[in-house]
Amino acid sequence: MFKLLSNNGTSIFAGSFLFSIAIAMYLLTTDISLLSIVLLLPLIGVFILLFIPSQNHLCIKKIALNSCVTTFFISLLLLIQFDNSASGFQFTEKLSFFKHTDYTYNENASYTVNFIIGLDGISLFFIILTCFLIPVCILVSWTNVYNYTKEYCICFLMLETLINTVFSVLDLMLFYIFFESVLIPMFIIIGMFGARERKIRAAYQFFLYTLFGSVLMLLAILLIYFQTGTTDIEILYLTLFTEKRQILLFIAFFASFAVKVPMVPVHIWLPEAHVEAPTAGSVILAGILLKLGTYGFLRFSIPLFPYACVYFSPFIYTISIIAIIYSSLTTLRQVDLKKIIAYSSVAHMNFVTIGLFSLNIQGIQGSILLMLSHGLVSPALFLCVGVLYDRHKTRLLRYYSGCAYTMPLFAIMFLFFSMANISLPGTSSFAGEFLVLLGCFQNNTFVAVMATTGTVLGAAYALWLCNRVIYGLPKPYYLRNFSDLSRKEFFMLLPFVFCILFIGFFPEPILDSIYTSTLNHSFYCILV
Repeated sequence: MFKLLSNNGTSIFAGSFLFSIAIAMYLLTTDISLLSIVLLLPLIGVFILLFIPSQNHLCIKKIALNSCVTTFFISLLLLIQFDNSASGFQFTEKLSFFKHTDYTYNENASYTVNFIIGLDGISLFFIILTCFLIPVCILVSWTNVYNYTKEYCICFLMLETLINTVFSVLDLMLFYIFFESVLIPMFIIIGMFGARERKIRAAYQFFLYTLFGSVLMLLAILLIYFQTGTTDIEILYLTLFTEKRQILLFIAFFASFAVKVPMVPVHIWLPEAHVEAPTAGSVILAGILLKLGTYGFLRFSIPLFPYACVYFSPFIYTISIIAIIYSSLTTLRQVDLKKIIAYSSVAHMNFVTIGLFSLNIQGIQGSILLMLSHGLVSPALFLCVGVLYDRHKTRLLRYYSGCAYTMPLFAIMFLFFSMANISLPGTSSFAGEFLVLLGCFQNNTFVAVMATTGTVLGAAYALWLCNRVIYGLPKPYYLRNFSDLSRKEFFMLLPFVFCILFIGFFPEPILDSIYTSTLNHSFYCILV
């Protein structure tokens, strides 16, 4: 039957769409929460793809796109049904699937693995952002991936489920498992579908940096379990660790999360991974994966180890300021378009850590808003670089000039996203950076002043980049082959423009949704 249907891509597309809708409607009528549906739908798409012949590339892409678009629309229901006034986790679901009893020493000693998921204001928007970016990743590769199309789509669908689970799981051990599982599909995406010869090296560098950093976190999780007898986050939030134990555990967690941010000096893997990854890989890497480290700080380090956070905040401030200034100055020297955006991402994510460790509600809210903004602006810039690369097969800056003459629509888009990247008032980044500086200023005026140097340097490299790419006279090389944005590319970038402007002018809906959750997390450190 599948062989017969595979001869007609339209039939498969319609059938998979109806099947996904039917599954979603059925699950909505059961006791399964909306969050579980969001996690399951990409897996349903993976299951369908397993039965489709590998040579039917168009059918595979349509099924993958169907699955992730359906997931995105259902994720919006989470936002509609989310209660801003609730202080706890919502859409929770618990499944106990393993129980071990140790009869050797104590017949009452047992450990049950509980798959617990739930949402609060912190994780809600990251899940929606993930569900928004995955369809973009499928679309941007629609005409670029010719080999291993099925494996490519399966990697992104699996990545969607794993990332959404990281943002929603409420068990510390399971968080670690899914936190590390994200590396596998991303390793395949960079290593198999990268654009240049160094892609294998970049994939291994990405994998090893992040894996080695997480080994200490695993030991810390085991230490927490042996002390408390549980890895349930809601129980651990009520557990008080001694000051020395907090410092030890914080260092272990910091070793893992700092690599993911990334913070200096463990940031080397990021520019290399961005340069070698395909456009879709750069989109999901900049849009979501960089947020896993700062999310870990916010979800675990701050509420579980408040004393250690206060103790180490001067150290975090110092390396964050160094990272902002160093990466901004390094950006000015780069000649590869992707490396320019990658190093600017390092500066922005270290701006986020300053806001998080200001340990007040303004700083934490600003950090979340800045993470969401970076998850829109940076992927949009990588999409713009992908547009140029598709036409000219190079990312070297010296070959580009005068886009305003030959690609006026692209020039407008690129200029807009570049201005959003330097936090122009009216864009989403401005609201986030303003709150971060406001929160930081309450704790340390000198750090706030030094952090603003990142904004000045950011304006320098962004304006210089725009001047070299958009303005000037077109170069002879550039005149050989040029075309403005296609309809697909334009409508792919347009939602980013709307979202950036909406958050910039109306940040209140997001701030209202995250207020209660950020208040709870900042409260732990206020008590210290």
